Amino acid sequence: MREYVATALVLVAGLTSSLVAAAPAAELWAIWDASDESNGATIEHVAWQQFLDRYVVPGTAGINLVGYRRVAAADRQQLQSYLRRLSDLDPRNFRRSEQLAYWVNLYNALTVDVVLAHPGKDSILRMGDGWFDVGPWDKSLLSVAGETLTLNDIEHRILRPIWRDRRIHYALNCASLGCPNLDPRAYTGVTSEQLLAAAELAYINHERGIGFDDRNRLVVSKIYEWYVEDFASDRQGLLDYLGERHGVLGDRLKAYTGRVRYDYDWALNVMQ
Repeated sequence: MREYVATALVLVAGLTSSLVAAAPAAELWAIWDASDESNGATIEHVAWQQFLDRYVVPGTAGINLVGYRRVAAADRQQLQSYLRRLSDLDPRNFRRSEQLAYWVNLYNALTVDVVLAHPGKDSILRMGDGWFDVGPWDKSLLSVAGETLTLNDIEHRILRPIWRDRRIHYALNCASLGCPNLDPRAYTGVTSEQLLAAAELAYINHERGIGFDDRNRLVVSKIYEWYVEDFASDRQGLLDYLGERHGVLGDRLKAYTGRVRYDYDWALNVMQ
């Protein structure tokens, strides 16, 4: 029996690696490609900010951690109430700037809610519905304007194809140590540009984004492998992009001609 279980775990691990590596393409869900730029109304994210204030802390390694294990029942209910309020809105009735904050906050808050629904799990990859479900990204989580949405819908069918901004990858958090930080500041229509710019520089200048190993081989996040087309048209373009934004390794990155190793840490970004 133990041999059977061990073999099964190996097979699942292999399947997990292959499925995660096959990142979805950016394919527009056309019904969401609308906005009302004449509408000066804003979308309120106070409840999400309050949750971030209470439970997101900077770790000593430069990675923001989340106190999932100490979230009070009342705060979990407030988070879910916030998600319901967003679900009741139709973001197409708002300006593009408000929409961007809406979708980023919705994605991140949903991800946190998924983690809270799976206590004891040490990786989001273990938070699918069955043995062969890799993560929660294709699970229907809520409805907006009558349309049922998954995390993959929000990222790959709305945010990426509509905004075509590579910095989107730095705004979305997948509850993992290898991922860009869950920002302790909620996105708003006013602050989104500032937060995107800061998130981009923070990730590129952190070792989980870019670094060299003890053999002087370049090691970069798998984000740049999964979504290379969002960052550059070829390898040199990617190195130039990263080099222009790295405060220390800029020239070394632009001139690098060796092999590149891609890495990612799927361990949960949980505060112990």
